[in-house]
Amino acid sequence: MTKQKIDLLTNRIISGGNIAYEESLELCKTTEIDYLCNSANEIRKHFTGNYFNLCSIVNAKSGKCSENCKWCSQSSFHNTDIETYDIIDKEEAVKQAINNDKKGVHKFSLVTSGKTVSDKKLAQLIDIYQAIKKETNIEIDASMGLLKKEQLQKLKDIGIKHYHCNLETSRTFFPNVCSTHTYEEKINTLKSAKEVGLDTCSGGIIGMGETIQQRVELAFELKNLGVKSIPINILNPIEGTALENTPPLSDNEILITFALFRFINPDAYIRFAGGRLQISHLEGKLLNSGVNAALVGDLLTTVGKNIDEDLKQFRKNGFNFTNP
Repeated sequence: MTKQKIDLLTNRIISGGNIAYEESLELCKTTEIDYLCNSANEIRKHFTGNYFNLCSIVNAKSGKCSENCKWCSQSSFHNTDIETYDIIDKEEAVKQAINNDKKGVHKFSLVTSGKTVSDKKLAQLIDIYQAIKKETNIEIDASMGLLKKEQLQKLKDIGIKHYHCNLETSRTFFPNVCSTHTYEEKINTLKSAKEVGLDTCSGGIIGMGETIQQRVELAFELKNLGVKSIPINILNPIEGTALENTPPLSDNEILITFALFRFINPDAYIRFAGGRLQISHLEGKLLNSGVNAALVGDLLTTVGKNIDEDLKQFRKNGFNFTNP
């Protein structure tokens, strides 16, 4: 695709229009990658300005997951060296929330392994949330798998703002990486969350063997669901998982993917998530390719980046952290 066609699409989106699926596939083939990324950044500036959203997570229930997701070190189908525990100690969770609040992080989420959580465990987690609310002003979010609508309502009732459930990949590729639950179950969870008044956060992992076309499919699926917080993870091939020998994506594939997500979801938070240490050499370029949010601090079973260093880098790229 030429610079002129990229300009036409950019101007159409900034004027309130949309990019078509076929046009997105054409963008994938462009050799004008820097121009594409710069155009994605212009779309970001128009719709969301220079505000950068920060969130953090804590692994609130680790390992022994019944699901066979091929990328995941917490799956009981894999032999990985991770710490396993039931529900995180309340004092530890509160301590982490306080630390993130002091650093200026906007959102804090408890994340649990497993397909879902029981009502008994949900009550334990709600008790932790209530303790966090007493000690901090940080926004509280949740990621607990395929919850029932009544359970999601309980989270809404205690002040949870966003519910997170990653689609992970496109509908057409998902059966290749998980067979113990369905794509439709994920879709229904996100729809139920919206029905009880929760905002939704959902994204995926790139580099699991999917095509660029299937990444575009995911971006449009999220658009159609009205998702406004979209974490993009880069596969971290963990030893002992089914995807441990998966070759990495090229830098250009990663840059094009982030830019495409911005073209397709112009007013969303396009968020750095897992696998950041593998793309640290690209982060400067990606911050000028439409990214406007990040998952900061340590991740579920892997070490993340230092929050203070992140804030310094984001500021250097012209972002601020005060919500307009």
